[in-house]
Amino acid sequence: MQLPAPRGPLTDRLFAELVRPPHGFDPPPADPYGGPCSPCGGPSGDSCGDPCDPCDGSSGSEEDAQLALFVCYELHYQGFDGVDDRWEWNPSVLALRERLETWFEGWLARRVSRPPAPQPREVPRALAALVAADDGPSLSAYLRGRGDAAQFREFVVHRSIYQLKEADPHTWGIPRLLGRPKAALVEIQSDEYGGGRPERMHAELFRATMRGLGLDDSYGAYLGSVPGVTLAISNVMSLFGLHRHHRAALLGHLAAFEMTSSLPNRRYSQGLRRLGGDAGARRYYDEHVQADAVHEQIAVHDMCGAFAAQHPAMTGDILYGAACALTLDRLFAEHLLGRWREGRASLWRADAEVTTR
Repeated sequence: MQLPAPRGPLTDRLFAELVRPPHGFDPPPADPYGGPCSPCGGPSGDSCGDPCDPCDGSSGSEEDAQLALFVCYELHYQGFDGVDDRWEWNPSVLALRERLETWFEGWLARRVSRPPAPQPREVPRALAALVAADDGPSLSAYLRGRGDAAQFREFVVHRSIYQLKEADPHTWGIPRLLGRPKAALVEIQSDEYGGGRPERMHAELFRATMRGLGLDDSYGAYLGSVPGVTLAISNVMSLFGLHRHHRAALLGHLAAFEMTSSLPNRRYSQGLRRLGGDAGARRYYDEHVQADAVHEQIAVHDMCGAFAAQHPAMTGDILYGAACALTLDRLFAEHLLGRWREGRASLWRADAEVTTR
């Protein structure tokens, strides 16, 4: 994966450092989060013209910060071409990442209401109630019945940022658990990784979907093409996964992920069939209809319920992680559906939907 184009002073400085051999550097002295918006490329490649509401739906400084945080996290996954692997634990990068994480945690707190902490035995019921109360717009219903081929391709481009490393962020939780919750997480992750069969790994199935739509299926090919709201979906998983004190939120996030998967994936498969997608392109979605219905029960009861029994003081964190997953999914759906209603592309770079391998 190549480093994408910078989106502001933070990523401009960070990327300039990363292409050099590992060394110490001072973080940018100016506050990168409170400044004016930077122009972004709309469907025509021009600035949106509104300094307070860029065409991506967030401030330019947020775009800069989300991309910088994503790149810092990606050093713990597959890294970047031309970037030395030793940057992963470089103290200067970690210091910058800490600043970005502090900003991101505040960003989440302003958008996600923290649910009240239930009694440990009530965690499964509280998770179900939280999911049932979610009233965000249905992106899957739109793509099943109304979305056109270009919009479905855009959706897949967005999702590729996480789906091509599906399950990896939640796997960070395995060494941080004991007993029944650990066994439950391993059971879920084993299915995500194809039960030891590479061709059945969910990331590989998603590659088949991308190829079926004429998209570049290489890892991170569209990183420079997606807006901050898409990056935030991956960033929250990495934030929770890479910090032991967020392990309860990580489990709650995964539970909400599984609880809201089966029906939407059925709809995505139906929409792709309507648009001419063959069985190979739809297999990713069809696989999740059945698998995630099973994963939901494991995640809610054997993983979150058992963890709550072991750690009664952390039940509120479980619910907060679930609320973060639901809120970011709602923001993502609102972004795509809002742009499509206006007849505009939902991507950061308008040419991304026609870029193929």
